[in-house]
Amino acid sequence: MTKPTIGFAGMTHLGLVHGVSAAEKGFQVVCFDQDHDKIKVLKEGHLPVSEPQLDELALKNSRRILFSSSASDLAKCEIVYVAPDIPTDDFGKSDLEPINKLLNLVLESARNEAVIIVLSQVPPGFSRQKLQPGRLMFYQVETLIFGCAVDRALNPERYIIGCVDPRQPLPQVYDEFLNAHNCPILKMRFESAELAKISVNMCLVATVSTANTLAELCEKIGADWAEIVPALKLDKRIGQYSYLGPSLGIAGGNLERDLATVCNFANEFGTDASVVRAWIANSKHRRDWPLRVLNEEVLRINPHAVIGVWGLAYKENTHSIKNSPSIALIKAIPDCCVQLFDPVVSADVVSNRKCISSISELDACAGVDVLVIMTPWPQFSKISPKEIAKQMKGSTVLDPFRVLDGKECRDVGLRYFTLGMPN
Repeated sequence: MTKPTIGFAGMTHLGLVHGVSAAEKGFQVVCFDQDHDKIKVLKEGHLPVSEPQLDELALKNSRRILFSSSASDLAKCEIVYVAPDIPTDDFGKSDLEPINKLLNLVLESARNEAVIIVLSQVPPGFSRQKLQPGRLMFYQVETLIFGCAVDRALNPERYIIGCVDPRQPLPQVYDEFLNAHNCPILKMRFESAELAKISVNMCLVATVSTANTLAELCEKIGADWAEIVPALKLDKRIGQYSYLGPSLGIAGGNLERDLATVCNFANEFGTDASVVRAWIANSKHRRDWPLRVLNEEVLRINPHAVIGVWGLAYKENTHSIKNSPSIALIKAIPDCCVQLFDPVVSADVVSNRKCISSISELDACAGVDVLVIMTPWPQFSKISPKEIAKQMKGSTVLDPFRVLDGKECRDVGLRYFTLGMPN
């Protein structure tokens, strides 16, 4: 039996990752985007997204993937995913105009019997409003996590599917594609599926906020959060995969969007969202930890200190700088000379004229009074604290994610500061 051809409309992060992953599963794939220049670059093998495995799998499966800027090619597909990234503003509000236009184009171009699936994250109520008589349409909760998106697409924990009637079987071609991923399939009404994605993220935010709140307390009372985490992971009510590492708040845009969505619905329907607003406040407070320590330990004494910054991406293994704590820090110190290095993100994203692009980690340390590690890129942990100390003029290191070994740093004379541990 011939496998169905799968279409993905929208070649931003979400659509590109899922398109390449579907090809890796052995399906013929049409990757469509109206942007001719974007498709030209993709055909040349240059992927605008930084994700582990993505470049290799795109090259490996190139014969299965058709990159196209012609909507008529979607007529070749039995299934079409509408999968553009949904942009958000600084307040977490989604801009739905691009997906509305793309969905309309897909409905015009795909064959009448094709299964249309909205993969982009949309607010509750969106999918049902888009139903058209005689068209098969579903909403599928996306599981993309920046930095491990390909693995998540290839090995999903479960599929959450929004339907008109969850009691009815899924179309055969759609069922075949989902079952190729060998995971549970949870069918529910559209609104439940749309809210399920937000619900998952709310639980994650709650865990992150708990870890950040208690890690900050550790810094004040002499406890070490890293010693507490193993005990929590062994508690079955919490679990080994919980988000228990302290962080600089939440970033990236997706979680912020869900927080804003819940607050907006609470305002509209008169429900209580005070805990969500508390999470937002906690996130902003924790994001500014490096700035507070920098002011107290360095800038208060030396206002013209030279600062080395490792990392611009909001997290490791991604090129995204959406709500990046590093960018926020740099904007907060406009009068300081800053030497920047990130293995993926260009220093050009920073508008500060006093920021200097460095060619390596140690180059960014040369002559600085303080080093701040703002993104936990794995390669940073391979840099010797001894070599860092040799390059620096000063001795202060801010390492919120414990990328470096704190004891080694102190042994070579560095003043080491991190989240969740007293100084």
